Amino acid sequence: MDDAPHSEHFTLTPIGHVVSDYPDKFGIPRQPGLAPAANARLVLTAPYNDPLAVRGLEDFSHLWLTFIFHQSPERWAPLVRPPRLGGNRKVGVFASRSTHRPNRLGLSLVKLASIDTQQGIALQLLGCDLVSGTPVVDIKPYLPWAEAHPHAQAGFAPETPSLMAVTFHPAALDTLAQRQDSATLLALIEQVLSQDPRPAYKQKNTASDRVYGVRLRDVDVKFRQRLKNEATTLEVVAIEPFAANGNA
Repeated sequence: MDDAPHSEHFTLTPIGHVVSDYPDKFGIPRQPGLAPAANARLVLTAPYNDPLAVRGLEDFSHLWLTFIFHQSPERWAPLVRPPRLGGNRKVGVFASRSTHRPNRLGLSLVKLASIDTQQGIALQLLGCDLVSGTPVVDIKPYLPWAEAHPHAQAGFAPETPSLMAVTFHPAALDTLAQRQDSATLLALIEQVLSQDPRPAYKQKNTASDRVYGVRLRDVDVKFRQRLKNEATTLEVVAIEPFAANGNA
């Protein structure tokens, strides 16, 4: 066997891009499906927006998307700090799903809601964990009989993340009530914040007045930690529109 390094280079061409409820990468669930209320569209670009290319895809409920972590640095590191380990313990990059990978490739399992063929091709997705603008380089149908192994070992992430209680200040609820998408936006906020998007290394079991902001759809959700009777919750204190130039 020839163990000499090969010098081939491969060019990946995006087949489309994602338009999602996440205008910013902060706060996005770290795995797909953890926020079922998250909507997204995968808009295919020419020449891949040919209806022939998606013929039969409507018969599958879930899809694998291969994408580029386009907002991550091009540099990579052999050791990374997974949030599930508190952001302090290091593991090998290939033993993680870190964005800091040699080729910045990501893999996401999403639910296919519908296929829009009115103007080109757009796939309506649910439970997506991708920031708007993410380039997608491939689509493959999910096969549960081949890819679901209930007894597989999951290393340092054997279970779904624990969830944190989320509450809403009355003013935030009043803002929500004025929106046509109030029900779905409230569900999205709860699902995202319940996974505690704050940096893993932050001390989370002490009182703090710091206000964080996470952008969802067209709003900036302001929240802070509350500590009562040794129970930690996250309180949504305000829901504000964010500026078109990207500044909160």
